[in-house]
Amino acid sequence: MSDEIQSIGTVFIAHRAIATIAHQSAMESYGVVGLAAKNLAEGISQVLVKDPTLGVDVQFDGQSVKIDLYIIVEYGTRVKMVASSVADNVRYKIEQTTGLKVSQVDVHVRGLRISNAD
Repeated sequence: MSDEIQSIGTVFIAHRAIATIAHQSAMESYGVVGLAAKNLAEGISQVLVKDPTLGVDVQFDGQSVKIDLYIIVEYGTRVKMVASSVADNVRYKIEQTTGLKVSQVDVHVRGLRISNAD
């Protein structure tokens, strides 16, 4: 009996799928009230088409994933703690869901928003 390793195929994960996971994970994090556009062009396109990957930039170098998040934080929360929590949550969810190694999660705080004026 010979030992043969048979491949049943290849799995490709789109950048958009990873960005959607990151977006959802960031929105579930405490203190995040929304994600912001990375630049003016993305902001204008968001008016026309609702994109579930708004505020997320994914880069993959063949070995690991690098994520840039652009978030809006709730006024009155500790910005550093919210950003750290978001980075940890996004890293965990992507690694658990896809099995890919996340080398870096950069969180850019684009603004503060008062969610409840009471």
